[in-house]
Amino acid sequence: MIESLYRSLIDGWNAGDAAAMTRDFADDAHMIGFDGSEITGRDHARQYLASIFADHKVASFVTLVREVREIAPNVVLLHAHAGMLPPGESTIKPERNAVQTLVAVQRAGAWQVVLFQNTPAAWHGREDDVKALTAELQAEADTLRA
Repeated sequence: MIESLYRSLIDGWNAGDAAAMTRDFADDAHMIGFDGSEITGRDHARQYLASIFADHKVASFVTLVREVREIAPNVVLLHAHAGMLPPGESTIKPERNAVQTLVAVQRAGAWQVVLFQNTPAAWHGREDDVKALTAELQAEADTLRA
């Protein structure tokens, strides 16, 4: 279930659809963007993303879910790595790799995103790790295109 929440969020980003991206956000969800922007609330997140999508076509995420685990009753953490494909391109840009975290809670029987964070995976001084991650993300991108 949590992976489907994450997939829906990523698919919304890739489609440039703010409503789809935030559909499963809790009313009080918190989102931290790649540049450190902090947005609180589903409606505010939707408006913020809509303004981004209105200005330009965004790069598409290619993701690798690394872990999904319950951290407390009805609270689940998803950890993923993401790369980005600029519009019309087929090569992952290592400088845009990210670590993504999603926290979801179950309230009244429904799972909702309460936190989505997208942090640069700069990994200063770890060039071999950056290359390995980029290669893994590129392989995933190539598989998705096939």
